[in-house]
Amino acid sequence: MSLTLTPAAPAASLAPRERETLRHIAAGRTYLQTARHMGLSKHTVDAYLRRIRAKLDITTTAELTRVAIALGL
Repeated sequence: MSLTLTPAAPAASLAPRERETLRHIAAGRTYLQTARHMGLSKHTVDAYLRRIRAKLDITTTAELTRVAIALGL
C-alpha cells in the first residue's frame, strides 16, 4: 500500500475515538488493553480498527502504526 495522502487528509477522515484507538494500538497496546483504557468492549475496539483500515485502505498493524506516526499520534 502506498499512502499518498498528506497526514492531514487521513486524520480528517477519522473520528476522535478512531484516532484515540489508533494511538493506543500504535503504542503497542492489545485490543483488550485499549478497550479497558477507553472504557469500551474489545469488540468495539475491533470495530473501530476495521473502520480505520477501511477508511485508510490499510491491511496490517504495521501500516496502522506507520500512519499513526505520520499523523503524530
